[in-house]
Amino acid sequence: MQQFVGIDWATRRARWCAVTGAGALIDEDWAPADEDGLASMVARLGPDTVACLEMMSGAAWVRDQLQAGGWTVQIADARKAKAVGSLAAKTDKLDARVLAELARRDLVPQVHVPTFADRELKERLGRRMHMVRLRTAAINRAHGVLSQFGVKLAFKRLREPDAEELLIERGVPEVWRRSIAEAVAVVAMLDLRPIPLERELRPLARVDPRVQLLITIPGVGDLLGLTLASEVGDISRFPSSRKLVGYSGLTPRVYQSGQKSRTGKLSKSGSTMLRWAAVEAAQQAWRPNNPWNQLYLDVKQRCGGKGNPAKAAVARKVLIATWHVLALQKSFNPSRPRGASAPVPASSSCVLAD
Repeated sequence: MQQFVGIDWATRRARWCAVTGAGALIDEDWAPADEDGLASMVARLGPDTVACLEMMSGAAWVRDQLQAGGWTVQIADARKAKAVGSLAAKTDKLDARVLAELARRDLVPQVHVPTFADRELKERLGRRMHMVRLRTAAINRAHGVLSQFGVKLAFKRLREPDAEELLIERGVPEVWRRSIAEAVAVVAMLDLRPIPLERELRPLARVDPRVQLLITIPGVGDLLGLTLASEVGDISRFPSSRKLVGYSGLTPRVYQSGQKSRTGKLSKSGSTMLRWAAVEAAQQAWRPNNPWNQLYLDVKQRCGGKGNPAKAAVARKVLIATWHVLALQKSFNPSRPRGASAPVPASSSCVLAD
């Protein structure tokens, strides 16, 4: 008899619920959230089982362990699963029952799970992203300390041999000078740490045809191109550029009530790495030769001089261009107005070169 199991996986233990094809409860219990716990579930319930769990860190590993025991495993989009099986109460027991019911009714909103090779590449790219973000955080930390004393200096000036004397002249006390020195030391270390990893990744970028298309997008280099390609995967997963932008979490939240509607902060509910790569590419939008420079300036002015909303707007353009170059297999080229030879403002739509 086939049975359907919902698994609510947590850090230390997992709640599971098994039901029949007719929806009758077979059994439910807790299990340790480790390899032994999964083995005990397989031994207790047998091989003829369809399981469902939500997408989370380690979901692919859980799936692989259960599939080795003969189970069929479906991984559900967590947000969509909650929307389909919304309940008045929120407990692990109810979550497991909802997941089991979704599996039984064949309503699991399945999410794309990369292959092991793809996950391996994404892990290396994620490691590089983590080091880059740490470096940026250390630089921002140094500027934040300086701002406490009204001092504005370029970070590269803080790396000069006479930086200590300069900070003394500017009236920065010793404790704060030591904090700045620590941040400078962290940046110096993180300048070197990614080098071996980047040597491994650049050959992969050079032989990937998707990356060769993506590097034609302004602000996208070989490593950012490889990051975008690995996060997007098969472009057919996204029927439109809007779907890709939504997957990145770069779309603002919309609040509607009656005839009123307003937008809020970015949802940030999608792929962190995809969002980071698009924003990194958008860092070059301030350059006059960037096709989205005017968009950047317009949004920045409209937002009172704030750069982050402008970068987010350009990052969305980067993802729109990403979808087009991958879907149509054509290099990027900014659109031009009819009968004109100069590029159109960056806020207009993009087309691709033939």
